[in-house]
Amino acid sequence: MKKVISVIALFLGFCNLLPAQNINGRISSSLYTFQRYDSVNTSETYARNYDMLSLNANYGKFSLRTNMNFETDLFQSVDNDPRVRFYNLYLEARELFNFASVKIGRQPLFNSVSGGIFDGASLNMKYADYKLTAYYGGNAPAYQELKVTDDWKNDYILGGKISAMFLKNFRFSAEYVDKNFKPYEYFATRLDQNLNPITVLIQKNSNQFQFGSAELAYENDPKLFVNTRFDYDFNYNKASKAEVAADINYIENLGVSLYYNYREPRLSYNSIFSVFNYGNSQEIEGGLNYKLNSFLTLSGKFANVKFDDENSQRVTLGLVSKYGSINYRKNLGDAGEMDAVSVYSAYTLADGVFTPSVGLSYTTYKLSKDDDKNNITSLLAGVNINPFKTFSFDLQTQYSNNKIYQNDLRFLLKLNYWFNTNFN
Repeated sequence: MKKVISVIALFLGFCNLLPAQNINGRISSSLYTFQRYDSVNTSETYARNYDMLSLNANYGKFSLRTNMNFETDLFQSVDNDPRVRFYNLYLEARELFNFASVKIGRQPLFNSVSGGIFDGASLNMKYADYKLTAYYGGNAPAYQELKVTDDWKNDYILGGKISAMFLKNFRFSAEYVDKNFKPYEYFATRLDQNLNPITVLIQKNSNQFQFGSAELAYENDPKLFVNTRFDYDFNYNKASKAEVAADINYIENLGVSLYYNYREPRLSYNSIFSVFNYGNSQEIEGGLNYKLNSFLTLSGKFANVKFDDENSQRVTLGLVSKYGSINYRKNLGDAGEMDAVSVYSAYTLADGVFTPSVGLSYTTYKLSKDDDKNNITSLLAGVNINPFKTFSFDLQTQYSNNKIYQNDLRFLLKLNYWFNTNFN
């Protein structure tokens, strides 16, 4: 809690030092209750409380952004409670010299190889049809604690991406990511040569990802969109992933989607899993969606996934309207068998003040054709109430039943408050 107060004090100090033109954000508080069984007849009730605070102070081209979460249990004593997570805490400067933006601090990172948050700096530059992104920083600690790594040599992420759009409807990009995790060690009990238990120091080597990516996309909105991507693993000197996705809409009310990927298991360089024999997978999927009328759209997809010497298929059917959706999915083949039906509906009433929702799903599955069939029934019902522009709350009940969680009932209550204040 002291860290939360310190961050808020820092935030207010920044606003006084550089008077903000705008302060906005959101406060939300959630209560989630459930039961956990320690044995057949013994259970404990948990009530998890989550409080989230998002604050943004803006002055011209400069902003201070922070996002944090406080969590604890109201009924039970849980290890590491209470816990504070800091997801964002960075200073942003936009459109410097009309082409560059800079972020410094704890910030999010999105890419196909290694997403998440890091503590460092990022630079975005855009000129004409070219865009450059570069970033460097330390890995955020576990549970998003407000700490900075003490081993920048072995615990960092470095990367960049360049994109070009000099040809009409085309986008080219190339990306590089180098992510390292610092070595760690711990004590564990092992058996010596005489089968006597002894305490041994286990030392882990640094784990590393090092990937290069290339992307080519073509978009002729809204008739055709094609995106291709290729990832290369520099540590193992081989292709990691190849992906092609396309949406084709040349026929009125009829859309066609195509998808293909080739994927190798993504392993860090010093991972123990690299000593095992493993194979790649290839997936191809085709789909159609047809607009029956202004209210209903029918969709269907079929996919085949190929492993070294096994195959699995997937069938998906759906009917979507403004009142909700009905979906059916079937998996078959060597990866297991599954049949699932789900229905979901949500509709806004009283000019957005009330939005009730209800969902039901029933699933049967088995891991192989010789296994016994299992089933899961799930139900959720809830309502979003938004009486004022800046305030809303959600209430939801969740129920599931199978052989492991019999008659499992959970509740969620969430309150939200948005604020936005401008200063002269």
